[in-house]
Amino acid sequence: MDDAVRQALARWPDVPDCFGWLHLSRRGEWQLPDGPIRHAGLAAFIGRNYEADSSGRWYFQNGPQRVFVSLAYTPTVVRLAAPARLQTHTGLPVETLSGAWLDDEGSLLLGSEHGIALLDDRDLGAMVSHLIGELEAPDAEICLDWGGLRLPVERIARAAVPTRFGFVSQPA
Repeated sequence: MDDAVRQALARWPDVPDCFGWLHLSRRGEWQLPDGPIRHAGLAAFIGRNYEADSSGRWYFQNGPQRVFVSLAYTPTVVRLAAPARLQTHTGLPVETLSGAWLDDEGSLLLGSEHGIALLDDRDLGAMVSHLIGELEAPDAEICLDWGGLRLPVERIARAAVPTRFGFVSQPA
């Protein structure tokens, strides 16, 4: 969290929370009611001050105010930063993958030191080359071969993801 944000919290501790204003898309884009945030500095500021509360609700600490984020899917989106390197939508490098899941809609989810994340759909084609097994067969075993690590890819229903990984998609 930025120092300026910590200072604002100390000065104004009782500012009401904000809901329904900020959204995170499936591609890791911050969106307001009138469209996506295109200003790189603002997007980076939001990313640096983005965290979860103890209830699994993700928010952006905007000075003294918590702006809760509505999630299109997971609280984190990962993308390929290079052919063999992943990073989060907030720019953090992914050092270690701990799990992989394929949902019933064909989306790939990855577990890492940053929690559960949806792979940006624009990188799905490139990641398919790292999957071993028969993707089309519903009961076939699939593995993700990433950086010398072979992770089993589990199947999961999209509707089960928030509960399984402990986050709230639509905080209120």
